[in-house]
Amino acid sequence: MVQQIMLRSMPTGMRRVFAELGTPLDTLDARFVNGHFYSRLRPLISPDKPAKKLPPMLVLKIATRVHPEMRRRNRIAGRVRVGEPWNQVIADWHAGGKASIEAKNMALQDVALAGLDDDAAVAHAAACVEHCVTHWEHHFWLHGYDLGPLGQYLFEALAWGLDANELLSLLEGASPSTTAPARALLQIRAAVERLGASPADFGELRALSPEIAAAIDEFLRVRGTVLFSRYDVDGVTLGERPDLVYAGIMNAEQHDTSDEVAARTQRARDAVPAEHRARFDEILRQARNAMDLRDDNGPTTAEWPLGLVRMALLELGRRLVASGRADDLDLALELHPDELLPGLLADPPSPDELRARLARRVAQRGLDAPKLLGPDEPAPPLEVLPANLAHLGDKVVRGRARVASSPEQAFDLLEPGDVLVVHSTTPAYNLVLSLAGAVVTAEGGPMSHAAVLARELGIPAVVGAHGALTDIPNGSMVEVDAPAGEVRLVQPDG
Repeated sequence: MVQQIMLRSMPTGMRRVFAELGTPLDTLDARFVNGHFYSRLRPLISPDKPAKKLPPMLVLKIATRVHPEMRRRNRIAGRVRVGEPWNQVIADWHAGGKASIEAKNMALQDVALAGLDDDAAVAHAAACVEHCVTHWEHHFWLHGYDLGPLGQYLFEALAWGLDANELLSLLEGASPSTTAPARALLQIRAAVERLGASPADFGELRALSPEIAAAIDEFLRVRGTVLFSRYDVDGVTLGERPDLVYAGIMNAEQHDTSDEVAARTQRARDAVPAEHRARFDEILRQARNAMDLRDDNGPTTAEWPLGLVRMALLELGRRLVASGRADDLDLALELHPDELLPGLLADPPSPDELRARLARRVAQRGLDAPKLLGPDEPAPPLEVLPANLAHLGDKVVRGRARVASSPEQAFDLLEPGDVLVVHSTTPAYNLVLSLAGAVVTAEGGPMSHAAVLARELGIPAVVGAHGALTDIPNGSMVEVDAPAGEVRLVQPDG
């Protein structure tokens, strides 16, 4: 299901934004091999004939001046440098773009699924898939307008002699959308504290007062259908895990580093040559605005629409179980998009077929897939972004390591103050990360989801620690040294 959604949306969205920004590339292409995702930057010239080595520089220079599409992209790029169109895209997002998508999400979410007949329920699932494709395409298109200002900020400011790690730290607090769920939960916790109550579980929490129940209902109305564990329909929506909502509320904390960020910003500004300080102010402003869009984008355009697909498929699963055509409602998650047609529930794929699909996906997920397929394609010698950084934060934290191979496992293992060790995170991880004392990821860089969330939530992090999942035993005591970019094993086990 998700493979088809990704293949229909990502190349289209990236092709559109590359053309609009004058990028000398066709698109970011996508393929799935044995269930594993691979991407390739597809060049404009000879896109289907990968070069084993770069042509001479003279040939490259001539190509950019002679090839019609490259000439057009050059003209567009010149206008983009002057016009900086991301500012308008970001303004449009806040002026109604986001609200329009949320309204469409809500319209599908509010459909009373139990009241639909079988074919209408199937049609609803198909509509959710198309809605997801449309908004995933928009998701990838938006990334051109949030990552562009961030790259420009680093590229220009590094030329003035500033440190890349310090520059990234100035983006802390720039993403209120990232911390919005935590702020909402903090308000509910404050209401609980005003009552002097200590509820033992979600049910007791919700029963404390009509005010608290209403606040929880509103929180779940806008976030309950958001997938928060993985980009797949077998991931979990927040509404399915009230225990996490309870833990998030009872452990919610205030995190305000605005004074620290202001002081760091002033120091960085003082280090910029006087004639460039106005430009520094402008590119920092744009980067902070882009950072907010970057993390607002995912939950709104990707994780909520995919959560709607999950809910629609589970409704089909309930009907298959009720009619005796399946013995597990989760088997409906194995349906293919082209099977969502009238008559599906009367004549669905057999339970054996659906179980075989599930077994195949589980087996593929366990494969040790190579990071690269085929020969490495040489890139032109034009480096725009700085090298990745390995660490974030200025704290050293010691805690119990909770190593998780899946998001669901992480949610079940993590206790407040633990060090979460995972392969990577998604933008919807903020509720879980708000419980963590620190986070370590095997993959990622300074603009990764884990890095952004760690900065916004004030959590020390080491990202891109490639051996984390194999070298850190679950339950061991570890020390996360964010300034040094190191994770040290303090106690081998326990």
